[in-house]
Amino acid sequence: MHGRTALITGSAKGLGKRTALQLAGLGCDVVLNYKDSKEEAQRTVSEIERLGVRATAIQADITTIDGVSRLAEEASAWNGDIDILINNAGPFVRERRLFADSDEAEVIRLVNGNLTGVMLLDHKLLPGMRKRRWGRIVHFGFGHAGEARAWPHRAAYAAAKTGLVSFTKTLAVEEAPFGITVNMIGPGDIKGSFKEASIVETAGKIDEESPIGRPGTGEDVARVISFLCHPNSDFLTGNIINVTGGFDPIRPNIHTNG
Repeated sequence: MHGRTALITGSAKGLGKRTALQLAGLGCDVVLNYKDSKEEAQRTVSEIERLGVRATAIQADITTIDGVSRLAEEASAWNGDIDILINNAGPFVRERRLFADSDEAEVIRLVNGNLTGVMLLDHKLLPGMRKRRWGRIVHFGFGHAGEARAWPHRAAYAAAKTGLVSFTKTLAVEEAPFGITVNMIGPGDIKGSFKEASIVETAGKIDEESPIGRPGTGEDVARVISFLCHPNSDFLTGNIINVTGGFDPIRPNIHTNG
C-alpha cells in the first residue's frame, strides 16, 4: 500500500480515525477530514505521522456542495490524486422520532450527508482514479442496509443509506473496467470508545446485545476496509458487507439456550 493516498471523511475520531490509522499502518499517506473536531484531527495527524507516513487534515462539511468541492480540490492538491476514498462521514440523529415530526432542514441534512454528498465526492475523485486505472471506494452504510427494510424513527437516514446501496452496486459495475472497486461496509452498533478500540482491548468485556458476546470495535471495521483496499482485492466489488457480529439493528435479538 506504500505510495497510495487515502482520503477518509469524518476521520478525526471514531471509526474514521481507526480506519485512517489502519491504512497508515499499511503504508498509505492519509488525508483526514473533519467538520468541527479540529483539535482531535490535529492529534490524529500526529499519530499517523509517527507511523512513518504523511498526513494532513482538511475541514469541510460534506453535507454541502461547497464543502464537498473544497474537500476534493484540497485533498487532490495535497499529494496528487486520491487513490482510496473511504466515505465514513454521515450525520445521524440519535433521538428517535417519527418522520412526520422531523423538520425539513433535518431531512435535507440527513439525505445530503449520507447520500448526495457521498455521490458528489465520488464524482469529483473518479477522474483521477480512471486516469491511473486504479482506485478503491468504500461507502459506509449500516448493518443489513442492503435488505432495505422498514426502520421506524430513522426514516430519512435509512432511506439515504439504502439509496447508497443501489448506488454502490451501480458504480461498481460502471467503474470495474477502469480498475476501480466500490463496496459498502455495514457496521453494527459499535458504541463510544470502542469505535477507536482494538479487538484485544475487548478481552473479558461482555455485550449482552451482541450474538457473539463481545463488543464490536473500530478494528473489526477497519480490518475489513483495509482488505478491500488491498491491490489484490480487485475481484471484490459491488458488495455490501455487514460487520455486525450478527447484531441486527432493526429486529430484536433472538437469544437461544444450550
